[in-house]
Order: sequence, then C-alpha cells, then structure tokens
Amino acid sequence: MKWRDLFPEPIRTILGRMPPALLEQVEEIRIREGRPLEINAGSNYHFLTPEGIPTGKPEEAYVPLKEVTHRLLDLISNHSLYTLEEELRKGFITIPGGHRIGLAGRTVLSGGRVEYLRDINGFNVRVAREVQGVADSVLPYLLDMRNGQVMHTLILSPPQQGKTTLLRDLARQISNGSKLTNGDELRQGIRPRLKVGIVDERSEIAGSYKGVPSFDVGPRTDVMDGCPKAEGMMMMLRSMSPDVLIVDEIGRPEDAEAVMEALHAGVSVIATAHARDLSELSARPALKTLIAEQMFQRYVQLQRTSRGMSFRLSDGKMRGLQQTGAGGEAFA
Repeated sequence: MKWRDLFPEPIRTILGRMPPALLEQVEEIRIREGRPLEINAGSNYHFLTPEGIPTGKPEEAYVPLKEVTHRLLDLISNHSLYTLEEELRKGFITIPGGHRIGLAGRTVLSGGRVEYLRDINGFNVRVAREVQGVADSVLPYLLDMRNGQVMHTLILSPPQQGKTTLLRDLARQISNGSKLTNGDELRQGIRPRLKVGIVDERSEIAGSYKGVPSFDVGPRTDVMDGCPKAEGMMMMLRSMSPDVLIVDEIGRPEDAEAVMEALHAGVSVIATAHARDLSELSARPALKTLIAEQMFQRYVQLQRTSRGMSFRLSDGKMRGLQQTGAGGEAFA
C-alpha cells in the first residue's frame, strides 16, 4: 500500500497538492480531530492549508472533523476495528508497507491496566522508508573479520534520528554478505553471511504484515513480529539459532537480561536505545549492568545532518574511534 492511499478525502488530495520535494521528505502526518493538520518533513514541522501549502500559522490550516477521522479509522482497520483489539491496547496499528499509526483517545481500564482505546481522535502516521546502503560506512567497524563475527553493538540517539532505518540495512547487509570496498586495507574482505534474527515488537524494522516482511531484511533473516522484546529474544535463541540478534529500543530490565543471555550464548547482538549521548545512556538504570560489564564492544552514536546520517563510534570502554558520514567520509 502506498502510504497516501490510506487517507480519506480531502486529506489525500491535500497531501497530493504539497510541493513534491517536501512530500518526499514527509516522516509523520498528524491528524487531530478538530485541530490543524500537521506534518513532519525533514525534522521540520508544518501545518497544511486546504491547498497543500505548508504554513506556520495553525489558523490557516485544514482542520479535520469527526467524519474524516472516523473514515480514517475505518480505512486503517480495514472496516473491522474489533479485530484490532491487541493493537488498540498497545496504542498503534501497523499497516502494509511497515507504516505505523499511533493512536490517541480515551482508555478503558481493567484491573488498573489499559484494556483498549475508544473515542479515538488523534493519529500519528509514521511513514516507513527503506534506505539501502545507509549502513555502508558504519558496518566495517562492527565486524570482527578474524573470527567472522559481528561485534556486540548498541546504537543510540534521540527519537527520529534513523535508528530503525540503520538496523534494517544492517540486517540486510549482514544476512546478504558482500565484498568490502571502502578503501580501508585493514577492513577489506568478505562480509560474513550470517543468520539474522530480528525481534520486531512494533513491526517497524521488517515492516511485517501478516508475518511477511515488507522490507528487504536479507535472505538469511527470520523475524519474530509483534512479540515483546525480552520474550522474543529468548524464543529466537531457542528456536532459530541466529548468529546475530537484532532488536530495537531496549530499556527495560527484562530487555537487558535477555540481551545478557544472548551474549552468554555466543550470539552477537545489535540493539538500539534512546539516549542523546553516552553519558545519558550510562544513567539509564536498566542498562547500567550491560555498560559496566562492557558487554557491548561497539557504541554507535547516530545523528542526522543536512548531508544524511553521521556516526560517532566508540569501543566497549566508550573510547572514541571515529566519526563517519553516510557517504563514508570522516569528520573531525
């Protein structure tokens, strides 16, 4: 499904009227009943007028009313909202193409826990895009060529800097294997072709729909979709014997325990976590043990720039290695 096709009129037409260059950069579309239509494009937020013109003035923007938000909910649930009970409990729906739609409304509680959402009136459509090659400049620093293994790696950044996009391409390249041609004689050779297991709790990495990945995550990759991270990691270890385990946004104590179990089982782990820098990462209680015991061999601080992604690499003792750009160039 093309992401614009999921919207009802007139939102679909408004998006189609946007300047093409801006439309290509859209990352989020925020639809709030009775409030201005907003987009996030290139990490910049704009309201949209009925003519599709970006504006900073909310009073000029198109305002979706209840009829439109109800039609949107009907479309994204494929006219069967009752079949999405689990998704409504989590607060998001994943649709074909790997696009994720966050939901806001009134919660219904049972025993003090969220049972489901009702009176849904807010939608955050996150557009998923595949960027093959984004991991080219960072992957050579994550490989142990002597042993044919991937180093245990933690990728960190604030939200919406591209962690999931990077994970997706790392999975594809590690699973495929290919020749290294980055000009670094110490790192030239053949990338190992390894079995990859992705634990995709929110269906974002592989973008699976009905269990089938929407993105190219490699020919030797298995995906555990919609499963809590800690439980999914243990299921992968028991059932699929991966060489490399990939998981997004660890941060709970049970996540750290599962990562530790995988490392002790001889499986390489590539994970992500929310943090602005290494000092903020070190302050996260659930990850302190992993960091203190130097369980990770590489840390990758990710940042989006006007030229693409840049990566600041550190070893397991958090000593800086190098900072590289998306095209492989190094920065001081």
